[in-house]
Amino acid sequence: MGSIFQITCDGAFFNRCLDCFLGKVANTSKLQDNLVALETELGKLIAAKNDVMMRVVNAERQQLRTLDQVQVWLSRVEAVETEADELKRHGSQEIDKLCVGGYCSKNCASSYKFGKQVAKKLRDVQTLIDEGVFAAVATEVVPERAPEPVADERPTEPTIVGLQSQLEQVWRCLVEESVGIIGLYGMGGVGKTTLLTHINNKFLESPTSFDCVIWAVVSKDLRLEKIQEDIGKKIGLVDDSWKSKSVEEKALDIFRSLREKRIVLLLDDIWERVDLTKVGIPLSGQKNTTSKVVFTTRFVDVCGSMEADKKFQVACLSEEHAWELFRKKVGEETLESDHDIVELAQTVAKECGGLPLALITIGRAMAFKKTAEEWSHAIDVLRTSASEFAGLGEKVYRLLKFSYDSLQNETIRSCFLYCCLYPEDYGILKWDLIDCWIGEGFLEESDRFSAENQGYYIVGTLVHACLLEELEEDKVKMHDVVRDMARWIACEIEKEERKFLVCAGAGVGAVSDVEGWENVRRLSLMQNQIEILSEVPTCPHLLTLFLDFNYKLEMMTDGFFQCMPSLKVLKMSNCGHVKVLKLPFGMSKLGSLQLLDISHTGIRELPEELKLLVNLKCLNLRWTHMLNKIPRQLISNSSWLRVLRMFAIGFENSKEPSEDSVLIGGGEVLVHELLGLKYLEVLELTLRSYDALQFFLSSNKLKNCIRSLFLNKLGDTKSIHATAFADLKHLNELCIRSAVELEELKVAYTEMAPKGSEPFAFRSLHRVTMERCHKLKDLTFLVFAPSLKSLSLYGCNAMEEIISVGKFAETPEVMGHISPFGNLQTLYLTDLPELKSIYWKPLPFTHLKEMTVHGCNQLKKLPLDSNSATERKFVIRGYTLWWNRLQWEDEATQIAFRSCFQSHEI
Repeated sequence: MGSIFQITCDGAFFNRCLDCFLGKVANTSKLQDNLVALETELGKLIAAKNDVMMRVVNAERQQLRTLDQVQVWLSRVEAVETEADELKRHGSQEIDKLCVGGYCSKNCASSYKFGKQVAKKLRDVQTLIDEGVFAAVATEVVPERAPEPVADERPTEPTIVGLQSQLEQVWRCLVEESVGIIGLYGMGGVGKTTLLTHINNKFLESPTSFDCVIWAVVSKDLRLEKIQEDIGKKIGLVDDSWKSKSVEEKALDIFRSLREKRIVLLLDDIWERVDLTKVGIPLSGQKNTTSKVVFTTRFVDVCGSMEADKKFQVACLSEEHAWELFRKKVGEETLESDHDIVELAQTVAKECGGLPLALITIGRAMAFKKTAEEWSHAIDVLRTSASEFAGLGEKVYRLLKFSYDSLQNETIRSCFLYCCLYPEDYGILKWDLIDCWIGEGFLEESDRFSAENQGYYIVGTLVHACLLEELEEDKVKMHDVVRDMARWIACEIEKEERKFLVCAGAGVGAVSDVEGWENVRRLSLMQNQIEILSEVPTCPHLLTLFLDFNYKLEMMTDGFFQCMPSLKVLKMSNCGHVKVLKLPFGMSKLGSLQLLDISHTGIRELPEELKLLVNLKCLNLRWTHMLNKIPRQLISNSSWLRVLRMFAIGFENSKEPSEDSVLIGGGEVLVHELLGLKYLEVLELTLRSYDALQFFLSSNKLKNCIRSLFLNKLGDTKSIHATAFADLKHLNELCIRSAVELEELKVAYTEMAPKGSEPFAFRSLHRVTMERCHKLKDLTFLVFAPSLKSLSLYGCNAMEEIISVGKFAETPEVMGHISPFGNLQTLYLTDLPELKSIYWKPLPFTHLKEMTVHGCNQLKKLPLDSNSATERKFVIRGYTLWWNRLQWEDEATQIAFRSCFQSHEI
């Protein structure tokens, strides 16, 4: 039994050995044939792969996606192709090792291993060839829709001149979790839609975690279903059945589709609040939702009503960027065609005021104007009748007019058009503009304060609609193109109704065509070179006449105003600086006159006939420093005057009044006459004696009316109880001039600062000026003026501190409640030789715009540290020698404010 088992086992073992040996011999003996076969089959595989690849590319072009198995097959082919190439490269070396007709090898182990690899790779190639048939069919027969891009690309300029930094700001907000709604506001044509378009397209360039970006145009006629349709198309909801659903049903569908997605909704051209919940948008903060909304609007108020977390004003371009955009639209060929054109083109670009739409429209119109004469003509047209320039009326002004048309009522529209009477780039004082609106009758004057509040509301409305621009807190201006649009409306589109004639800033030297004024209602000749008005115009319908800033005006013919029976507003400020202005005879014919402004003139006396202006309600005499007297009856109890502005008047005269007139800047007599003005509501006053001041302060009526107070000289007065000014609830301007004996403005600090409360007594005081008060030592009372915006000190020789720390020695607890100059915007310090301190410690100065220091050599330290005015947007002006001697809290502070300094060397 044992021997039989042994033989059987040995036979089986022998057979296995024989098979192994023959297999090795086969791998070796067939090596050369297998290599040839591998090369042949590999060529077939590569051809199959190329065929499949071509089908894949075609599918992608049709936005179709091939099956995943095809991509796997292509990857395997790539791997096998690489490995087979490597075997082919070493094949010749292995064949050289063979001997005995290829049945044996000089290195049996190496040849066997290589032969085995070739045989396996040949089988792999053949397998992939068989599978390639399926791959080819799969690309053709089983296509799938490729995933939708996150956003639909929108056509736009490849670059956005001047908006790149704002694009990056908005983009950063989009990735902040805390920011859900972003508003972009600005005037028409400024580039809001362009910016929004670039935001949309940026989603195609930059990977984000958002699932969907949806664009919808809202426009002036708000329709929620239109917005829902734009959203529905993007997310695949729109079909015949969906279109028939109600707004509420569509909103529910949209909400269900988007509630677990990260979406961005881009809404262009919003004119009023859009209720996003009624549209169906899941707002941030709701479960599993992270949605973002970015919208554009012309009105900053809409940013509030939309509850925007962030808002950005899209402003007009800087001069540099405006020129860059304009240059691109005109083209280098045109600019280089004449050596004078570049300079002329820069002038044309400036006429556009940085408004992109105007720059593009005019730039394209001038693209092939290759003579200097054509460019000079364009400048003339833009300055005199811009609406006639090709494309401006239709493309630019009509777009801007949408903002005008959308204003709430005719009153606001009339107030807006009135602003075009002022010259280009002119800073319009708000209160002065409101005076004119009231005088014209746009605002109801039954209560002056209510009328003024309504006026400020309208100014705010126009600013928020980007139809006016805020220059300073008390000034606004019209953008050049908006002003041209307003003139286009007033002088052309609504010519018959409005009847404006605007020649402001036109360089007019002589007035000859007064016959053309006959049907005019509002006429502006502001800021010209007029010297003589020799003709008597007939203007039966004229309501407003602006003659301001004709400095050379020396003569107006008698009777000039006698044929203007309807005139309500007459402004002649800043006239006659070369020669003293004298009002013409015949002004008593202005029976409808409501407002007379002759401020900032050298007029010496007001004619007696002004007392016959029975409807005069507002008289502005500010800064008529040579004025001697006014008719007594003009400020008697028979007068209808509601507003009397006599700030800084008559301080350069010493004449005695006549029997029928009142001396200006005198004393108790003037104050006594003012008590007779029974309708007076607004008063600006000049006094030059302490007794007159005391008499004034004894009248509750006058104290309730006072807005501005100018104290001149004051005799030998050494101190004034500033606490008395605390009762002047509406006092916003105080000037003390040439009070050479005045040493102190006293305040009872212990009474002003009760514990636990803010000791602010002069809440309405905005502007303070002290000039040539040689013995005045400090202005510590200003710590109780939290609204102070402007402080100007000139020639106060004894002043050592503006705020004196010593005066709080008995009430140190007061200092815990006080941080002076919190709203200060401008600080002017001139010829204060003893001044050593503004304040004893650093102040925030969060609103400061300008600090000017001249002739203050003892002032060696400013109340600044590294935490002051952190945005560093204000300017410090002074001499370099003074600046270099300043001592600083630390080096960091010195470095931080170095960029703020501007030298004013002689």
